[in-house]
Amino acid sequence: MALYRDIGMVLRVQKLGEADRIVTMLTRRHGKIRAVAKGVRRTRSRWGARLEPFNHVDVQCYSGRSLDVVTQAQTVDAFGGGIIADYSRYTAGCAILETADRLVSEEGEPAMRVYLLLVGAIRALSGRERDASLVLDAFFLRAMTSAGWAPAITECARCAEPGPHAAFNIAAGGAVCARCRPPGSVAPSPETYGLLDALLHGDWDTADAAGPATRRDTSGLVAAHLQWHLERQLRSLPFVERRAATAANGRG
Repeated sequence: MALYRDIGMVLRVQKLGEADRIVTMLTRRHGKIRAVAKGVRRTRSRWGARLEPFNHVDVQCYSGRSLDVVTQAQTVDAFGGGIIADYSRYTAGCAILETADRLVSEEGEPAMRVYLLLVGAIRALSGRERDASLVLDAFFLRAMTSAGWAPAITECARCAEPGPHAAFNIAAGGAVCARCRPPGSVAPSPETYGLLDALLHGDWDTADAAGPATRRDTSGLVAAHLQWHLERQLRSLPFVERRAATAANGRG
């Protein structure tokens, strides 16, 4: 059986039997892997706590017939401490982990770009220097770009006519000109287009200066665009949106 070592982020865990756990990780070189961590649910396990979501770990595994098996695990970055105690950061982090899991559908598929985006986003959430919703939307946009699903922002999604354009249509692929505009398109504000572009390209000064209404509208467009391409709803995303709606109502 082949023995290998890699660095990865723990995406999710599942119970297996009485003491084991199946750990899904997105790794730097081997893409997404699912491996059994034997005995980690026992109270005397020396490294079970390292294999929890939001942990960035150095693992050694050997290839099994159906599932790999973890033989060693060392913590590289324990991001959970800066995330789990904060509801908005925790729910945003869960949405990020779920998205990474969905985007890399095949085990062993190379996914270096998504891995780097994932680590950067979780590190930003844990560091608490950026607003959680902005970090989430920036990850969504950049991950979609990596997958080839980037929404058109500065040109028409259908004819590539340079913008700015007043309309945005999810099914069409983003901004659309007056000639290409399908029925049911929405009309985002120029500030919303500006925030989309800022998050995609890392212009944090512009992103941080965006008002609550602009952030809310941008989040709605980004979430809708992502889920259109995933062809299913993210289970964790409604919790993030519900928290944002409550906060907005409280400000009013």
